[in-house]
Amino acid sequence: MNNNTEYTPIDWANLGTLKFVSKGTLLQEEGMKSTKSFYVKKGLLRSYTIDDNGKIHIFMFAPEAWLVSDVASYINSKPTDFFVEAIEDSEIMEFEMTSISVDFSHSEDGKIHPEISKLLRRIAVLQKRVIMLMSATARERYEHFLETYPQLINRVPLKMVASYLGITPEALSSIRRKMRNKEI
Repeated sequence: MNNNTEYTPIDWANLGTLKFVSKGTLLQEEGMKSTKSFYVKKGLLRSYTIDDNGKIHIFMFAPEAWLVSDVASYINSKPTDFFVEAIEDSEIMEFEMTSISVDFSHSEDGKIHPEISKLLRRIAVLQKRVIMLMSATARERYEHFLETYPQLINRVPLKMVASYLGITPEALSSIRRKMRNKEI
């Protein structure tokens, strides 16, 4: 077996259109049929839902080199439940999901294409997040946020972090204060 398998990287720049979007720009709205993906070259996006009471629930953040899309909406041809918004001025690649054609097969040496490996890691992060929301304490969820997105704590307003964690901003402040004072 060849241990020096060469992979052709996915060239995100040729999958779609380079866009510069301002903070606050909505790239996708709930109810739309989701056919697009957004690759963040620079900046920060968030994906979120709004419940019947008007409360925002952040599903994920997408910093540099992350993808945001609603694959379920695309695959099932149903309207999306998610908004995608720039929370910083951002440089993104917007492309149609149909433009992605990647060989998902393994190479001769049994390794998975590095780009597919990145996508699988993103899925793993989301799966762990769902499990944590069902069973972890608020502090454990916050610690996981810090491990997953170490570069975001100074880029995202704390009310957005609280929304992502499924807690109130006051509860997050309490956790942060206790962690600083080493009370918990």
